Formats: sequence, structure tokens, C-alpha cells
Amino acid sequence: MSSEYQVGITVIMPVYKVEKYVAKAIETVLNQTFSDFEFIIVDDGTPDNSGAICDEYAKKDSRIKVIHQENAGAPAARNRAIDIARGKYLYFMDSDDWAEPTMLEDMYKLAEENKAELVVTGFFIETYYSDTEKYTQIQTEEPAEYPTQQAFRENAYKLFDKNLLYPPWNKLYSAKYLQNNNLRFPQTWMDDFPFVLSFVRDVKKVIFSPTPYYHFMRARAESETAKYKSTLYEKREEEHEWMIDLYKYWDIKDEEKKAAAMEMVFRRYIERIIGCIENVTNPNCTLSKKERKAEIKRILNNPNVSEALKIAKPKSKYMKIMLLPVRWKNVTLCYLEGTVISKFKTKNVKTFAKLKANR
Repeated sequence: MSSEYQVGITVIMPVYKVEKYVAKAIETVLNQTFSDFEFIIVDDGTPDNSGAICDEYAKKDSRIKVIHQENAGAPAARNRAIDIARGKYLYFMDSDDWAEPTMLEDMYKLAEENKAELVVTGFFIETYYSDTEKYTQIQTEEPAEYPTQQAFRENAYKLFDKNLLYPPWNKLYSAKYLQNNNLRFPQTWMDDFPFVLSFVRDVKKVIFSPTPYYHFMRARAESETAKYKSTLYEKREEEHEWMIDLYKYWDIKDEEKKAAAMEMVFRRYIERIIGCIENVTNPNCTLSKKERKAEIKRILNNPNVSEALKIAKPKSKYMKIMLLPVRWKNVTLCYLEGTVISKFKTKNVKTFAKLKANR
């Protein structure tokens, strides 16, 4: 990364198997009202025509730089781009999503006017239940300026609770802060969340805008969110430990704020346990029925689950009911519940998206 910034923003986008969507993603960047950017696209050894599509756009716009590399994963692709970035701020785009045209301009203004190290905004989650029909959910929160490190740490739980601090793409990052702290995406599955956690760990000045700009596309058949994941439970445990570690490090003194943060951490953990159980009952799961039940039993007997059930305060009747089999540690009921959820979310995508949004 250059120590002398030559453009306002470096937009970074890894590309892999997205030939149906990458053109729209590129155009959504090129059509931004903010023009002082460079656009680094990293073709991560994609076997389809995605890389060629990117090259065609690069011929037409000098702001685009396409890097072709052997497949090494999104973290490596993003990190390679970070190493050569020349922007004062960094923005990370996914190659199958799109953004509103004023996103970069508005983010840049917020960062400059407030001398912010991190700008966070609202976003859209668009769940498709047919080729053209979708359910749109808006993730946002009240506007907020956190002028001090303490103010951000005490109130970050509100942003975490609305999923606003989890993804990388609804944020503008100070390149100087990134460089000074030597931050990169870790070589792991779901690399974006630990990257964001590493960024917010010592951040001092954060601005949140409630305006949604980014359109996150969910529930396509080939999407990562629709697959069975054999390591999902271990990943959720790891994420929970990251959050516990973060709040221990922050050491919030305000007891009311600390309690609110811990309730959020454990509530989100226990809600994800339901997802882990459903993952085990996914039709694509390779385990036998006996092995699936044994896995569910292992999940239920985790001390973290018992602790979470004591601290968490589910916000909806729907979630309270969903947690009953977990509270009872009833493997058979949990298995049945997971099976029902798997079938329901496949056949009733729109309704499931609404229930998930209001859980």
C-alpha cells in the first residue's frame, strides 16, 4: 500500500465464478457520482468468463486494473489489491452485488468532514424467491457519530445487533489506519468478519449513516448461503469466542452498556445455534441420521449454549418457540425442527426471509 495517496478511494473486488453478475457489479462502481477512485479487480483463477468480462471493462476505463492470479481464495485476492492500493480510503465490493450511485461520494464526504477512520452505512438484503421476484430487507439504525473510542465501544452493540458491523462492504476504511495497524484479511473461510473485528478493535473515530446503499443478494441456488457447510458449527463457536474476546479487550466500565452488549452477543450466538442444527439436517448433509443426531446432541451439550440461554432475551415469540427444544435439550425435537426449517426455507423463501428479518 502506498504511503502517498494518489486517489480518494481504492475499490477492491475479488472475482470468482460470477459471470452472470460481475458486469452489473462493475457498472455499479463505474456509475458512481464520485469519480476519484481506482478500481482493482482480482480475478482469483475463475474458470468461467468472469475474468474476460473484467478485461473488457478495463479496456474502456483507465481507472480499472485487473489482476489475474491462480485461485487462492477471496482473502488472498483482497490482500493482493491492498498491497498496491493508492487510495486514501478503501472500499471492498463483492462481485455479485451492486450499490446505489451516490454511495462512494456520500461515504467520502462523511469520512472527510468528520476525520473518521471508519464509515458505516445501512444496506439492503435482497432475497430472491424466483428469477425476478425478491424480498427486500433494510438493515439500518439511528444515525450516530462516535467521536471517541469509548463512545464507539459502549454503543457498538447496537450496530452489531443490526448486522451492520459484520460485513465488509457497507464500510469505508481509512487506508492510513489499515496501514498503521498492518491489517489484512485472514486466510480463512468467512474472512470478512474477522477482518472487520480487527479493524474496529482499536478504532477511535466512527461515523454511522442510516442511509442504505449496498444491495446484498441472497438465496440464489449457487450462493454460499444456500449450501450445507460441514464446519459451520465450529465457525460459529469461533465467531462467538472472537466477540467475547473483543468485549474483554474493550473492558467497558458502564455496567448497563456492558450488560446490553453481552445480551446481544449471547442472543446472536443462540440464534445461530438454531442455524447450526438446521445445517445438520440439511438434505445435502453427508452424515447419516444417527450421526446427525449425535452432532445435535454435541451442540446442545456445549456449555456456551446453557450460558446463552440464561443471558439471551429473544425479541420475538417466533424465536422463543424455536428455542424451546434447545432449552429442553431434546435431540429428537431439535432434529425435527431443523428438518422442518430446511424444507420451509427452500419452498417458502419469501416467508422465511421475513421471519428471519423479524426474529
